[in-house]
Amino acid sequence: MDEASLRAGARRAVDLLGGRRRLLAAGFLAIAVVAGLRTLSPAPPATVKVWAAAHDLAGGRPLGAADLTRVALPVAVVPAGALRVGTRVLGRLLAAPVRRGEPLTDLRLLGPSLLAALPETGLVAIPVRIADGSAAAAVVKPGDVVDVLEIADPQASGLRRSTTVATRLRVLTVPGPGAGSDGSGLVVLAATPAQAAALAQASAAASLTVTIERP
Repeated sequence: MDEASLRAGARRAVDLLGGRRRLLAAGFLAIAVVAGLRTLSPAPPATVKVWAAAHDLAGGRPLGAADLTRVALPVAVVPAGALRVGTRVLGRLLAAPVRRGEPLTDLRLLGPSLLAALPETGLVAIPVRIADGSAAAAVVKPGDVVDVLEIADPQASGLRRSTTVATRLRVLTVPGPGAGSDGSGLVVLAATPAQAAALAQASAAASLTVTIERP
């Protein structure tokens, strides 16, 4: 097909579409439709990558690589204190159970941020070894409020007596499911410096146990 035939075919196509003006109008209409569709489909929101639980996690355990996954969250819904990817979290202790997919925040980990969020200021974290470790681990959970009792050695006194050492202490975490060779286990409590000193002194001379109070 020569050039003359091509030009003749183009003129016929324009005539069939109603002339050049209509053809131009149709082109402008198509451009307007495309622009409208772009306006109705805004760009995706900006996201932030944060650490989240790769599976259900128990409180009182150190975080391993298999426990973590990266998730991208829209900036508007990122929880306060969320631990962004790049924050060092491996080996840190969870202060409470975490569900699969839940973003990790600073208050979920044992550390200064957790203590700072407690109602009182000037608190310290103290690990306390309690005599009935396995039983306590089954019922005591992070966030519980407990009293710590000193149990006198019956061989020394002839009578097994208990004395309250400290009251209304918040449980931060219960590290690990296991207990010591003597059946004891650890709980980490938030206490004032004076309470911590009393607990350390009592634990050196007697066995300790805890009772749970209503928060």
